[in-house]
Amino acid sequence: MAFFLFVDESGQDHRDSPCEVLAGVAVEDRLLWSLIQEVQAMEVRCFGRPFSSEAHEVKGRALLHRRVFKQAAQGEPFAPDQRAELARELLEDPQNPTRMRMTALAQAKLAFVQEVLAICARFRCKAFASLVRADAPRVDSREHLRKDYVTLFQNLHYFLEGTNPLAQGVVVFDELEKSQSHLLINQMDRYFKRSPYGQSQAELIVPEPFFVHSDLTTGIRLADFLAYILSWGFRTTAMTEPRRAELLPFVEQACALRHRATREYNGTMAVHWSFAVLQDLRPRDQQTGA
Repeated sequence: MAFFLFVDESGQDHRDSPCEVLAGVAVEDRLLWSLIQEVQAMEVRCFGRPFSSEAHEVKGRALLHRRVFKQAAQGEPFAPDQRAELARELLEDPQNPTRMRMTALAQAKLAFVQEVLAICARFRCKAFASLVRADAPRVDSREHLRKDYVTLFQNLHYFLEGTNPLAQGVVVFDELEKSQSHLLINQMDRYFKRSPYGQSQAELIVPEPFFVHSDLTTGIRLADFLAYILSWGFRTTAMTEPRRAELLPFVEQACALRHRATREYNGTMAVHWSFAVLQDLRPRDQQTGA
């Protein structure tokens, strides 16, 4: 038995995202192909044809951008069949946009993301995320694995341990530039082989990850949706970053996919949610006041 953790990130370019997010969606191996087929079928139902192509990215920033919500609100909601037909017409004839076609396509984009999150829930997927302030203190180290990755793997370990102690976690990343991929592989190798926490987690998590093209891999698209939604919509009382209110229904769906783990420390039970907010990426001994 194994779980694939598809991982993507949002906001690391520090352009306009309010915070950085490293997000992952875990899918049980025996359910993966069925989930992929469900998502592909939903894509056709929403858009009247496959939406993904060289001209159209199936990414959170494209499907959930502010302008998509504005276009979707230009008219009353279309019935699903009419919406799909109008969306298909615009996708196949982009040189002849009409208000109805543009409105229907925008509504189809929002419906697709909503339905994909519902599919994830039906297939018992689990969502993981490390959210980091854009200005969080950090260290520039080529040796050590970043704290947001460490936290993500820790929460994956809690999930695997509590679900089936014989299960294995297989990590799948969106492909990075080759030198960055090598760097991440080396950092993970050092973490899982040399640190006490990493060594214990390596019992359930395969230390060597896979890298795939995001535009060809459904699982990475799921992680991309999650990362974008959390970056712009998920907030705790400790977070002061602005949020987009129109994303709240999607945030609720994402939160329903979280894993809740309990751990005992010195006789006291502590709760760990699989969404973690990190205020500081430095090692504990380098933080102010440590």
